[in-house]
Amino acid sequence: MEKTLAELAALVGGKILGDPELLIRGVAGIKEAKKDEITFLSNPRYSKELAQTEAGAIIVSPEAPVPGLAAIICDNPYLAFARILGIFYPAETVIPAGIHASAVISPQAKLGANIAIGPFVVVEEGAIIGDETVIYPGTYIGKSSKIGNACLFYANISIREKVSIGNQVIIHSGAVIGSDGFGFVPSNGENVKIPQVGTVIVEDNVEIGAHVCIARGTLGNTVIGAGTKIDNLVQIAHNVKIGRNCIIVAQAGISGSTTVEDNVTIAGQAGIVGHITIGKGSIVAAQAGVTKDVLPKEIVSGYPAQPHQLAKRINAEMNRLPQLNQKVRELEKRIAELEKNNKPATGD
Repeated sequence: MEKTLAELAALVGGKILGDPELLIRGVAGIKEAKKDEITFLSNPRYSKELAQTEAGAIIVSPEAPVPGLAAIICDNPYLAFARILGIFYPAETVIPAGIHASAVISPQAKLGANIAIGPFVVVEEGAIIGDETVIYPGTYIGKSSKIGNACLFYANISIREKVSIGNQVIIHSGAVIGSDGFGFVPSNGENVKIPQVGTVIVEDNVEIGAHVCIARGTLGNTVIGAGTKIDNLVQIAHNVKIGRNCIIVAQAGISGSTTVEDNVTIAGQAGIVGHITIGKGSIVAAQAGVTKDVLPKEIVSGYPAQPHQLAKRINAEMNRLPQLNQKVRELEKRIAELEKNNKPATGD
């Protein structure tokens, strides 16, 4: 495939700097790109790479320097790059057609138009699957669950009973939606299970990564808001409420009955206790341990999580502890010597 610079600029709504008829035959990173490929710059820390790049053209913001390179100038270079990448490298996934003979589908299930169901899929009684939804092999759809239109479920997913999933939801392999919440009552030295009778609601345009576990509510619902994207290996406990357009990165864990408001970012391996609120537009940094509410638009890091600038200062001081300890020991020794030398004489 090849496109002119002008064609690519029109597809992403950008302005051209340089030859509009320049032919582009591929997309690559700023270090790897060749003269017939286009690259991008969205992070200023990589600006120094511009002097060495062999790319034929670059996608940049209006503020970024372009030393002698043809360019597409747009407000969001990363988004433009993603769109151009999709043009040159369209998805090669083979979408199954129709319903495979080995699928086990209850006569009481309701199937929409133009759906695809792969081998060894199980669809239980009362389940509803919307139009144009694709389900890959080995997936389980529980009793009375509802799946919306144009969803894409990869292989070996478990959707438990009475779960509700909206339209255009993507779920990757190994995810479990609607497993029992972790609830037990100690009694006479034993842990008695609390019935988990709620469910999970996943709203429209959500993407759920591989091996994500989302627990059903004890009473009521666990909710994943529209547009939220969840990375691999994330745990979301019972009765958690996730807002719209959140980003939750790999190995993060959110304890029960916590509310995460809209547009929150939770970075990798962050841990959040239960029954707190993570405010709208806030950021929880990687490996942060959040033990109390986070204010809207606040950035927190460390354990226990603190405002990010304070956490950085604390961390810097922690790194100085060996030197400070040595200094204290030296000062204690000097004080002891001074006290010894200044001790009043005694006598008759």
